[in-house]
Amino acid sequence: MEQKDKKVLCIGLVCLDIISVVDKYPEEDTDSRCVSQRWQRGGNASNSCTVLSLLGSSCAFMGSLCAGPVASFILEDFQKLNIDMSLVSEHAQCVTPTSLVISSSSTGSRTILHINRNVPDVTAEDFSKVELRHFKWIHWEGRNVDEQLKMIQQVARHNAALPWQQRITISVEIEKPREPLYELFAYGDVVFVSKDVARHLGFHTPQSALEGLRCRVKVGAVLICAWAEKGADALAPDGLFIHSDAFPPERLIDTLGAGDTFNAAVIHKLSNGARLEEALTFGCRVAGGKCGFHGYGGIADMVTRQE
Repeated sequence: MEQKDKKVLCIGLVCLDIISVVDKYPEEDTDSRCVSQRWQRGGNASNSCTVLSLLGSSCAFMGSLCAGPVASFILEDFQKLNIDMSLVSEHAQCVTPTSLVISSSSTGSRTILHINRNVPDVTAEDFSKVELRHFKWIHWEGRNVDEQLKMIQQVARHNAALPWQQRITISVEIEKPREPLYELFAYGDVVFVSKDVARHLGFHTPQSALEGLRCRVKVGAVLICAWAEKGADALAPDGLFIHSDAFPPERLIDTLGAGDTFNAAVIHKLSNGARLEEALTFGCRVAGGKCGFHGYGGIADMVTRQE
């Protein structure tokens, strides 16, 4: 199989987002009306698959799902976007992870209440059944680190027998400020570290975060830190620092999933051979544009207009 015909695989969470759009964020202990409300498939890895598909990348999702009517909604939504779901594991007697999202029209902010009671994350044993030859890039949303490190080791063994042009690129996302997740820094060919993690570790700019965290990544890795209105910065394998400005929309409407959009847009470009500078700018442009409308449906048209 030609490398260009292989897929991108995203591993992590899929959940149900129940999104209430309000004129302004409500005060505590008040009764107010929503402008609108909708169900949306959510979860970092799930969202990144959505964006990858809309950008034209062939992709697959690997994660856990609870059997029932919500699962039917989620699976149907995956199908609409031609996202490969063959690696989704369904679990009985579980409750689907759910995020209650309050989206403010006046500021574009999103406030999230998330519940995940008893859904098991995918394991290294699950991953051992994956036909790795079908994938050119595998992205892990940092979660159950011990199992994810075993998965990455499986890919490393697979790669060791191949010429570098045919190897699978490994990317990891370290979004939450949780100490166990920091082990993933050392294992990604491309490492996405969030603003929240950078600030938790004492860094106040994306540039200082990259400088301070470069010792945690392996030699030759790419380290990327997006910082909302400050754009994004990357540390290239040769040690050069690259910056892209942000591309905010005329009006900030919906920031939910902006980080997942950025990650997916960067992966889309890099997995298709683009230079890091081009991928970083594209990521900022797509993520910024996405903040100008609700959901993800406008991404493909937006990119077409920009081109």
